[in-house]
Amino acid sequence: MWSRVVEAMLGCWLIISPFIFLAPEQRTEWWFNDMIAGLAVIVFALMSYWHPTRRAHLLTLGMAGALIVLAYWHGFGDAPPISQNEMVLGVLLLMFAIVPNDAGHPPPAWERHRHAA
Repeated sequence: MWSRVVEAMLGCWLIISPFIFLAPEQRTEWWFNDMIAGLAVIVFALMSYWHPTRRAHLLTLGMAGALIVLAYWHGFGDAPPISQNEMVLGVLLLMFAIVPNDAGHPPPAWERHRHAA
């Protein structure tokens, strides 16, 4: 479940990024968006550890899509660094969200073969 740990770390980065990139205080939507999206990504990643909600990390795909759409909406080409950060985080979250929870384990057929030998 290494990818869930990375997702949680990216969520933490998303929460602190308005402070790092000094988002303008009058642009409260950037602050609100990054805080809510970061918290949601962390919650989805942590929920994936509990067996009944083991696929909760797939909800991160929606959050990543929203980050990408907002980055384009803010004008990605000449946008401030915080908007470019949202684009990069959106793409990273898309990549990590599709990694299965058991990606660190070998396939079941390999396990059966290893025990049979």
